[in-house]
Amino acid sequence: MEEKCYTQDGSVDLQGRPVLSSRTGKWKACAFLVGYEAFERMAFYGIASNLVVYLTTQLHEDTVSSVRNVNNWSGAVWMTPILGAYIADSFMGRFWTFTVSSLIYVVGMVLLTMAVSLKSLKPSCTNGVCSKATTSQIAFFYSALYIIAVGAGGTKPNISTFGADQFDDFNPHEKELKVSFFNWWMFSSFLGALFATLGLVYIQENLGWGLGYGIPTVGLLVSLFIFYLGSPKYRHKVRKTKTPAMDLVTVPIAAFANRKLQLPANPLELHELEPQHYMIAGKRRVLHTPAFRFLDKAAIREGSMGGPSRPPCTVTQVEGTKLVFGMALIWLVTLIPSTIWAQINTLFVKQGTTLDRHLAHIQIPAASLGSFVTLSMLISVPMYDRYFVPLMRRRTGNPRGITLLQRLGTGFVIQVVAIFFAYAVELRRLHIIREHGVTGVKDTVPMSIFWLMPQYILLGIADVFNAIGLLEFFYDQSPEDMQSLGTSFFTSGIGVGNFLNSFLVTMVDKITGRDGRKSWIGKNLNESHLDYYYGFLLVISVLNLGAFFWVSKKYNYKKESIEVVEEKGSCVQMEGKAIDTLSLGLQV
Repeated sequence: MEEKCYTQDGSVDLQGRPVLSSRTGKWKACAFLVGYEAFERMAFYGIASNLVVYLTTQLHEDTVSSVRNVNNWSGAVWMTPILGAYIADSFMGRFWTFTVSSLIYVVGMVLLTMAVSLKSLKPSCTNGVCSKATTSQIAFFYSALYIIAVGAGGTKPNISTFGADQFDDFNPHEKELKVSFFNWWMFSSFLGALFATLGLVYIQENLGWGLGYGIPTVGLLVSLFIFYLGSPKYRHKVRKTKTPAMDLVTVPIAAFANRKLQLPANPLELHELEPQHYMIAGKRRVLHTPAFRFLDKAAIREGSMGGPSRPPCTVTQVEGTKLVFGMALIWLVTLIPSTIWAQINTLFVKQGTTLDRHLAHIQIPAASLGSFVTLSMLISVPMYDRYFVPLMRRRTGNPRGITLLQRLGTGFVIQVVAIFFAYAVELRRLHIIREHGVTGVKDTVPMSIFWLMPQYILLGIADVFNAIGLLEFFYDQSPEDMQSLGTSFFTSGIGVGNFLNSFLVTMVDKITGRDGRKSWIGKNLNESHLDYYYGFLLVISVLNLGAFFWVSKKYNYKKESIEVVEEKGSCVQMEGKAIDTLSLGLQV
């Protein structure tokens, strides 16, 4: 009889039955997932990359209003995953949360395509003179946008996490494969973004906005069909805790209740369950760390929370809460880099519309320059994964080549260089404006748009380090039962960055435009001082970089112990032992 090899992490199929390791998961399952990610990225960037142009040219909004509205919508797209992750981790699971949310996403795309296609839903034009959009037209358009944001809330934190779930951490070979997962996962999303910035924005401006939004809508429907074809191949993690996020409340309350008690000198005296409990439950025990010592009081055996009815928290529960607190500190210092990233789809595009956009005899859309971000990513990801990681692995002994926080720090440094280039190019643009007397709001500055390429390329390279690094960091460092919620740290950071950029643009415009003065970010960029704004971003980026290095030195990586029992009659043959995973996250 053929021996059946089940997964060692307790994964099951949709019916809750254990799944065979050889027939499920790994890259053959992820192949059904990457199609959706590529089309979803194509849809999102097809909207985000050119939305500021649509708002100013079709709905006739001013520059500051359009930038603010783009940032607010992008912020909502990246913030709603907090709710989607909580629902997945606590109630519905990743698969079903994604399923419902993806259908909402498609409905939003269909409505948006209608909003830009049907004459009754968009402003009318007569002899080149267009009327302002009516209240109902604006309401329909923004309703469609925010329905997409709701759908994204359930898809973004769960599809990538569901993909990572296809690799068994208890299997050394699959654990090694998982190290490259997020690199190649993001590679597929970059392909979708590339088609959006190269193809969709051109289609939108030259062939019609309806066609430009209709293509990704159809693509999403096809990719969902392919996704569900792969259902027999998928592995589903069993939720081992009913409400895992409750520890984030319970542990601080217990620590506060025990605040007057003395911590034991030896952490081993804190309350923890026997290893057999974790063996039977198939869970990972998190080892004690010295960070946030005040939370250790929640695990004092004889504390105020003790007793048969209310036992003290375990060290694993306390350490899980510590992990979230530590990730929150790292999250705070990612907000300014996210604000810098928000310039790509807003001020960089508006800056590009003032420049000479001719390539041979073709006038390219300003948003198409965003393709250089994606191209630099597509080139850099294979180089990073196939050359940089093996080289650094030999030098450092770390399976990832460099630590997660070292990867983030490298990306943030490159991003500072990128915003410096943006500042320098804007100085040159203003010099040419003064030299040629270009002052009209629609006048073209005699300077090629390709002067903006360095800032786009550098931001693309930076994202290979910080965007992929952040996604991997928040997944890897999250408590076991809160990995969707952990991934929402990544998305919410981008969301807050967009909101922060919206706030900064609005405040800078109001403050600098007082008493009849010209705003730094006025409707006419040829008479504005965008260089001052970029200089301001450069200063706060450097200050934030210093804060990141300080927080990184204080951060304690997750230390886990995995206990597994020997299962005779199957391919799983491991003794109960502890595997310290600290080697995957050495301190900066």
